[in-house]
Amino acid sequence: MSPKPAAAGDLRTVPIADGARELAYAEYGDPAGAPVVFLHGTPGSRRLGGLLDSAAADHGVRLIAPDRPGYGSSDPWPNRSIADTAATVFRVLDDADVQTAGIIAFSGGAPYALTAAAERPSRLTRVDVVSGTVPPAIRESTPAVQRLLFGMASTAPSVLRGVLRGQAWLAARLDPSFVTAQYTADDRQTPVPSDVAETVRTDFRTALRDGAAGTVTELRHAASEWAVPSLDGDVDIRIRHGTRDGNVPIEDARRFASDLPARFETEANADHLGTLRRSAPALLAEHRRRDPSPALEHGD
Repeated sequence: MSPKPAAAGDLRTVPIADGARELAYAEYGDPAGAPVVFLHGTPGSRRLGGLLDSAAADHGVRLIAPDRPGYGSSDPWPNRSIADTAATVFRVLDDADVQTAGIIAFSGGAPYALTAAAERPSRLTRVDVVSGTVPPAIRESTPAVQRLLFGMASTAPSVLRGVLRGQAWLAARLDPSFVTAQYTADDRQTPVPSDVAETVRTDFRTALRDGAAGTVTELRHAASEWAVPSLDGDVDIRIRHGTRDGNVPIEDARRFASDLPARFETEANADHLGTLRRSAPALLAEHRRRDPSPALEHGD
């Protein structure tokens, strides 16, 4: 996958929280294609959608990528709940004049995608969770770094904000591998292409550009406020996970898929970021085939 340059993706905003705040989003891929919402990780931003731009265009997908509250160009919303955040997906769809859409959620975007599916299944055609985090009740082998981040978000948020400010400062000055190493198993074995690495770094820097409020809130959600959602079966839910994911152990993801329930699919020898890069073209093609809009014509 060759990403669109990090500056790409026209910025739009939509009012949320009864008009008290603004949420930003960008679009990638085919403007006339099947609509799919892309939910970034934690931290993250709309910029990560650039990784999927070429594949979305090739497969006739209109990729809609929001900045969740507190990230990028979206206003902070410190006391938002998981349900509040999930509801912003539908505000974006309304603004984009889209009635039904699919979702591809990466990593920390999982809680919001699955809560959206539980709250308003009639507006979603399919949800794919890629390298997704899992609820605390499911976790049996959380890596040490994640345990530390979850703990700081819950008990020492000011310390976590300082850590994230330091990471943002370093990300602006060091090689992009400083950022990609947080999402990959071993860059020496599977090098991340330079354009992909630069997009990932830009995504990280954009996420923390105006502070760490979004990240602190979402790590707190993931640490203690997220339960296995109750799904009614009307939405096709799939969990895609790499066998070498060092951020979220694959056995935790497998248990989560069983509890939902959701279809569980593995990406052999893929790490956290690699699973997204490898699986995105096929997932986008499947979303295009699922789209009910008769007006879309892409030769398939």
